[in-house]
Amino acid sequence: MTEPGTPAPDFELSADDGSTVRLSALRGRNVILFFYPKDDTPGCTIEAREFRDAYSRFQAQDTVVLGISADGVDSHARFKTKFDLPYPLLADQEHSAAEAYGVWKEKSMFGKTYMGIERSTFVVDKDGTIAHVFRKVKPEGHADEVGEAVSMMD
Repeated sequence: MTEPGTPAPDFELSADDGSTVRLSALRGRNVILFFYPKDDTPGCTIEAREFRDAYSRFQAQDTVVLGISADGVDSHARFKTKFDLPYPLLADQEHSAAEAYGVWKEKSMFGKTYMGIERSTFVVDKDGTIAHVFRKVKPEGHADEVGEAVSMMD
């Protein structure tokens, strides 16, 4: 289970720039993993822009910000460019990271059920342990909420 105090599941995913990001390679720094449903949709855009606007704060806290969705690298690259996002967006098209973190869920819209990412954020400490978990996130004000949690870590 991905709860505070448990080891963060490791993953290796492709980033919007074509590079590969492995969570375990970021040990020694705090990491924010924000899982979001889909590029360039209203709620996801609000959340991504808020993390963008708070990015310098996270850098000052020696914290890496990573956005993760099931969209592909090309979609991520367009989304990142459109909103000038300064952090990597990771493509989890196989849902392996989303499943490992327990955020790949059955959802419903307009009477249809489908599988998708439940908007959730995990803060991983410098030792690779989950420090904070935010589930069923509301995008507005979320980056500030995460920033407060990170500021209490060191």
